[in-house]
Amino acid sequence: MMESSMSKVVNEQEELANLLARLRSEGRQQSGLDPRLVPLDSETAYAVAAIVAQKLGWAVGGWKIAAMKEEMQRALRTSAPIYGRVYAHLIRHSPAIFEHRRLLRPLIEPEYVARLGADLPPRARPYTPEEVADAVASLHPGIEVAECRFAQDEAFPPLQAILADGSGAGSLVLGPAIADWRQRDIGSQEVVLRVNGAERRRGTARAAVDHPMVPLAWLANELSRAGIGLKAGEVVSTGTLTGMIVGRSGEVHLADFGPFGEVCVTLQA
Repeated sequence: MMESSMSKVVNEQEELANLLARLRSEGRQQSGLDPRLVPLDSETAYAVAAIVAQKLGWAVGGWKIAAMKEEMQRALRTSAPIYGRVYAHLIRHSPAIFEHRRLLRPLIEPEYVARLGADLPPRARPYTPEEVADAVASLHPGIEVAECRFAQDEAFPPLQAILADGSGAGSLVLGPAIADWRQRDIGSQEVVLRVNGAERRRGTARAAVDHPMVPLAWLANELSRAGIGLKAGEVVSTGTLTGMIVGRSGEVHLADFGPFGEVCVTLQA
């Protein structure tokens, strides 16, 4: 009986992974999810996300982190931070132009993005923010263009389904590297998001994520426990600084990081 039950769970994970890989490869959403396919817990959901990556066969270029603080956790219906893979062909440089009709209700989020210059492999001892900082080759202003394979309607599935979908990972847009970022006051720098020239959001790293190295250390430890690790060359988007805003056709989103530069995303009609 136990073997039969385990086999059923494995089959359901495979079915969900097939569905999510198909939705990603076809660039489309669906409304809701059969309750029997919703993963039982976060660990199972992340395992499904790994299977999706294998099925797609796309090169992984990095990772996204979300919900480091309680406010974002409430918005995303979670009690802990979450993460997902970002595929290499979806990492771009500013200014970036997207065809809005090809996106899945994109959420625009200004974030700091770290590019690793050294591996952070799995290990028993937890990584500290200071240790992960030593592995960072460069830090960039950025914008995450998040997308979800499930439509945000009345049938929106539980969080575990979203984790299986890579936590809504979409594209990353990087601005120029911040010179001497270790000596700069990254935490206090105000970031302003303007849409078609009008201010819509503002925030700081200190209020949203403490400092980009704090979520980066969290991710290094989560992936270490999962036996995955982080690799040199990967980029990590460390969490929204201003909250999320839905991007609409014809809009130009400009994230102004002050002396650290700007990042521009155009959603072409």
